[in-house]
Amino acid sequence: MDQEEKKAYILLIAIIFYYHGLDDDEREILAQMAEEQDAQEELKWTFQFIEKDVITSFDRAREYLNKVIGNFSNDRKLHYLKIVWNANNQKGYITEMEATAMLKLAKDWDVENELLAMVRNLSTSTP
Repeated sequence: MDQEEKKAYILLIAIIFYYHGLDDDEREILAQMAEEQDAQEELKWTFQFIEKDVITSFDRAREYLNKVIGNFSNDRKLHYLKIVWNANNQKGYITEMEATAMLKLAKDWDVENELLAMVRNLSTSTP
């Protein structure tokens, strides 16, 4: 994964967490995921990107992510959305706001139906 893709990866996770405000559990998950990808600099960049203007951060992130992830194959786009879904599940819940944010990105990337199918499949496979 090159630096631009690492930025997109970390920003994608962070922007979903930030959609309702970043809490301590989410900050810890984000730091752990950045460490796993050797993306600490990208995490710093992401915090600066978001905190520059939190109000507009989701729209700015969508624009950035559409340029980077939007050109990937549908399978790869879904892979990234699944990572975000699973990161949210690590804290034990996914809020309606977070799910809505993921759906907006999936719609941007023309994988909305595939995301819904993936989520249905994940929810039926969980006991």
